[in-house]
Amino acid sequence: MIRIAAWLMVLYATAHTVGAFVVEDAARHVPAWFSGELWGEDFSNMSPAGSALWLTLASFAPPLFILGLLLLWLHRRRITPPAFVAWMLGGLTMIDGVINPFTPWPILLLASVLLLIGIRRAKRENDRPHDSVTDASRLGHSREVG
Repeated sequence: MIRIAAWLMVLYATAHTVGAFVVEDAARHVPAWFSGELWGEDFSNMSPAGSALWLTLASFAPPLFILGLLLLWLHRRRITPPAFVAWMLGGLTMIDGVINPFTPWPILLLASVLLLIGIRRAKRENDRPHDSVTDASRLGHSREVG
């Protein structure tokens, strides 16, 4: 479940960023970003270049991409992420869903739920009693054969 949730985040973030650059044509504003044109930008009256920046690199998509990759990295190493990650992402997603109901926010809500389920399953598996031989070897003790 954690792996599926992480891939949903990576794909969502990639689609958002690439879509903004290609579909919304934000790429044409990139030169303005590096010219200093946005340094005195008024947020209440944003220019098209400023809007394009906030839709792409300054959006939540790049950090979401990084979070998805981090979760995949943790999963490959059998490290369970903390549940607050799923709860915080789910909370932000719900707020976004109220503010922007006609966006694909349900995908991130699904990722949050899958992540939470995966975290709970992993914790349940870690709480199960293990074989005493395995526990002893993990602790560096040898098991006496009698």
